[in-house]
Amino acid sequence: MSILIEISEQLQAGRAKAVKELVAKAVAEGHSAKEILEDGLLYGMGIIGAQFKNNEVFVPEVLVAARAMNMGVEVLKPLLEDAGVQATGRIVLGTVQGDLHDIGKNLVRLMMEGKGLEVIDLGTDVPPEEFIQNAIAHDCQIICCSALLTTTMMSIKDVITAMQSAGIRDRVKIMIGGAPITQAFCDQIGADYYLPDATSAAAAAVEICQAG
Repeated sequence: MSILIEISEQLQAGRAKAVKELVAKAVAEGHSAKEILEDGLLYGMGIIGAQFKNNEVFVPEVLVAARAMNMGVEVLKPLLEDAGVQATGRIVLGTVQGDLHDIGKNLVRLMMEGKGLEVIDLGTDVPPEEFIQNAIAHDCQIICCSALLTTTMMSIKDVITAMQSAGIRDRVKIMIGGAPITQAFCDQIGADYYLPDATSAAAAAVEICQAG
C-alpha cells in the first residue's frame, strides 16, 4: 500500500498519532510536502467531507479526522513554506453580531481547511466592522457569515452595508449560511452565495477562490 493512501486511511479513522508518524515517514522517504498534503491529507479529508454530506459519518468523526489532518499539517508546515506552496484561497469566517452559536461555523471551518483553504475564524458575536477589517488585513476573497437565529439574520445585511462603505464589495464575495437562512433571504439582502451545509460551502469556496 502506498504511504499516501495509508495517510488518507488513518486520517479517515481519526488516528492523529499514526497520521503524524506517517507524514514524517513520507517526508523521510522523499515525498514532496505538496504531494503529501494533496494526495494524503486533503484527499482523506475530502472523503470524510463527502461521507458527512451523505450522512455516512457525523460531527464526532469529522472532528477527529480534522484533528488528525491538523497534526499532519503541522509536520508539513515548514516544508510547505519553504516550497512556496500557497493556500487555495483565504476566507474570513464568523457568526454574526448577537449570535453565539458556533457548531455549524466550526464545521464549515474544518471542511474549508480540509480543502486547503486558509480560514481566519473570528468566532461568534462578530461586529460587521471586524469582518471588514480582517478581510482587508488578510486579503481575503470571501467573507463567510453564519446566523442561527431569525433575530440575528439581518446582521448579515449590516456586514454587506459595511463592505459597501469600505469599498470592498466588488472584490470580496459574501457567503452565508445557518438554520434559518434560505436562498430567498440571500437574494433579498444581496449576498452572493447561500450554501445549506458545510461540505457544499467548502466546495463552493474553492471554486470562488480559483475563479478569482
